[in-house]
Amino acid sequence: MMEFLPILAETGNAAAGAADASGLRGSISLGLAGMGSAIGVGLVGSKAVEAVGRNPAAFGNILTLAIIGMALAEAIAIYALVIVLAKGF
Repeated sequence: MMEFLPILAETGNAAAGAADASGLRGSISLGLAGMGSAIGVGLVGSKAVEAVGRNPAAFGNILTLAIIGMALAEAIAIYALVIVLAKGF
């Protein structure tokens, strides 16, 4: 993954004068935010399943906390979308 970062930086610099440069930067920003959100939601879900497996009686409390955690993780992607659309990347 890390070896692609210089390639992406060069692509962004080379396309800075092109008309589609803004679309590339916005796509990369949204892609990274979406990837981070997906990882966060997956971690929250997996840990919630582990917690219910250890203590089935606490299912309701764990479900509530898991839904709140997933909503907060998913909000990152929504914030990125708003920023990209507002700045006109």
